[in-house]
Amino acid sequence: MDNQVSDGIRLTDNAARRIGQILADEPSGSMLRISVNGGGCSGFQYAFDIDRARQPDDVLVERNGATVLVDETSLQFLKGSVVDFVDDLIGQSFKIENPQATSSCGCGTSFSL
Repeated sequence: MDNQVSDGIRLTDNAARRIGQILADEPSGSMLRISVNGGGCSGFQYAFDIDRARQPDDVLVERNGATVLVDETSLQFLKGSVVDFVDDLIGQSFKIENPQATSSCGCGTSFSL
């Protein structure tokens, strides 16, 4: 399912490539889970984990063989988001462009609505 957009969440080619690299070192069937938790310097923060089990309420986002899971609660905060992977002077990291966020911290890992 190349270039699939699930509930408005999209993976860029860079993100899909990096997810594929990360999961290549994990056990077969592993997926990247992106979730939103309370906390961080702006109120909410993104969390990235490796998971091998898809829960009944998970939304599956795929691109170029990369698989991402998003739980139903986090989905409401991530709708319309673009997940990218950037490699710049600050370092390498996943970056989420979230149209629902009214502000975010300098590091890009937390946001507010």
